[in-house]
Amino acid sequence: MLLKTILVFLLAMVLLGMIGKALFPGAMSRGMKRITRRNPVCKACGRYVIGKTCDCGKKG
Repeated sequence: MLLKTILVFLLAMVLLGMIGKALFPGAMSRGMKRITRRNPVCKACGRYVIGKTCDCGKKG
């Protein structure tokens, strides 16, 4: 009985995902752009910039 409940739940999630992908096809690509965006890097030393300036003292 528990296995049947889990299987029905997973099938419902697959169906919900398929319906969502059919209704909003561009939503996935927008989310992937946000994930693959590059982190800011200092142009002078190449380290990651945290805040407005780099630790090297130059504005990144």
